[in-house]
Amino acid sequence: MTRKRWINLFTALSLTASLAMPLSAVAQDAPHLKKQGTATQLIVDGKPLLILGGELGNSTASDLKYLDGYWPTLKAIGLNTIIAPVEWDQIEPKEGIYDFAPLEGLIKQAEANNVKVVLLWFGAWKNSMSSYAPPYIKHNYKTYSRAQDDKGVPLDILSPYDPDNLTANQRVFGALMGHLKTFDKNHTVVMVQVENEPGMLPVVRDYSPQAQAAYKGQVPKTLTAYLQKHKASLHPYVRDVWAAKGNKTAGTWSEVFGDSIEAQEIFQAWGYAVYLNELTKSGKAAYDMPMYVNVALNSPEQKPGEYPSAGPLPHLFDIWKAGGPDIDLMAMDIYYPNYLEWADKFKRPDNPVFVPEANRAGKTDAGGNAFYTLGELDGIGFAPFHIETLPDHETHPLTDAYRVLTQIAPIVLANQGKGTMRGFKAPLSYEGVLDETPRTFDLGGYTLTVSMVDSRTPKDTQDIAAHGGLIIQTGKDEFLAAGRGVIIRFSDAAQNSGYRVGLEQIVEGEFIDGQWVGGRWLNGDESGQGRYLRLPPEKFGIQKLKVYRYK
Repeated sequence: MTRKRWINLFTALSLTASLAMPLSAVAQDAPHLKKQGTATQLIVDGKPLLILGGELGNSTASDLKYLDGYWPTLKAIGLNTIIAPVEWDQIEPKEGIYDFAPLEGLIKQAEANNVKVVLLWFGAWKNSMSSYAPPYIKHNYKTYSRAQDDKGVPLDILSPYDPDNLTANQRVFGALMGHLKTFDKNHTVVMVQVENEPGMLPVVRDYSPQAQAAYKGQVPKTLTAYLQKHKASLHPYVRDVWAAKGNKTAGTWSEVFGDSIEAQEIFQAWGYAVYLNELTKSGKAAYDMPMYVNVALNSPEQKPGEYPSAGPLPHLFDIWKAGGPDIDLMAMDIYYPNYLEWADKFKRPDNPVFVPEANRAGKTDAGGNAFYTLGELDGIGFAPFHIETLPDHETHPLTDAYRVLTQIAPIVLANQGKGTMRGFKAPLSYEGVLDETPRTFDLGGYTLTVSMVDSRTPKDTQDIAAHGGLIIQTGKDEFLAAGRGVIIRFSDAAQNSGYRVGLEQIVEGEFIDGQWVGGRWLNGDESGQGRYLRLPPEKFGIQKLKVYRYK
């Protein structure tokens, strides 16, 4: 591979793959993203879809007979979308020979069970490694170069700096997306994840000959122009590294960013972002539908290389946004307790929130996290990992949460991005310490104080980490609240108005076939004689209420 060929590829930020499928028109009703106020929603067949999902284990969908046995469990949980891998080595077992039976079988099973699918492309990388590359790629290491560590030792990781790696991946991914467009007439597949958790291990960056040539080359003008344009809002990680070298707009990577571990992570992030953007473009040329990348998060004490370096992490969003403009969003895979802290970082005007892998199925905090993600962050969807192994799946808190979220999904979708909805949950720190401080915010002219600790039951009987919910202003002085283990108090948002606020009426109920069916009126002991709204800690529920002011 010549240096000139490599530099031209990554400087121009554009690769025309000779084997990529031609650009073709996409049906008007193909899945796509659409803005609603400040939110971005996933539109499927002309309607917004709120993904109440679950990600399958890595190998579950690789054997369709094995997967078929789990549908009763998946349907009992109440999810409307599964997140499932398709593997490069299965789709292209031999070079240029495609087998789409695994994809077709997955779609057929999902259709039969009235469930949508988000595809995960396990191609060049899965959790940093290249374990799903086909044999012809794995064996031909002279053509399809591996990344190397700082001592020149090759790693079982395909180098993002080798155009041959990219071209092979583009060819099969384009073929996959082209077949999907032809086969999936009912739009069962609604989104595609391009690769899985890319990141460099166990060193900060790739030191292969191609990578070294790129590192000694000029920083692409595309990147420096982005940094200049967004200078005031850059993440401190990127801002400070760039500023330390004088905010240069031209030069080699060392000249513009230096050679610190942070600077080298920025270089590697650019390499991944460009590679995945070109792969995304090839897929969209065959079938233009929403495509995203996901990331493994880092713990506070880790340095790049100790965690998968250079993935689309919040501190590197600026690099990924500059290098990956065709990628629709960055999504987080989270296994740490501090869910809220991380989720908040992924909500940006240019990055809608989608959580395709939220801890391993079985954690009791999943339901509350789902409410927070969809209500507070206007999220596209939420999905715990290895969903088919959810313990006690018929009675698990996640199943209960999905039961309620399914009922209120049309109302949630109608209010996303309009400033009429808030979500809440007691946050956990990285160390697992629960913050029980009530949340306070204004909504509909009122100040709401929300506690996730139920004062009506012994504290040691409550799973506070599982509590959470959302509230929606549905009219003047009218609200819908849903959740578990929540107490909400109202006051007048106007300062020094002299008005007090009372609760006119509270009714619990449910939506049946989209219609509200009221149940008990809760103006008595259940609300402290009209002092607060209480969603009990035992299970998720829905309540409607009216409030009034008095002096």
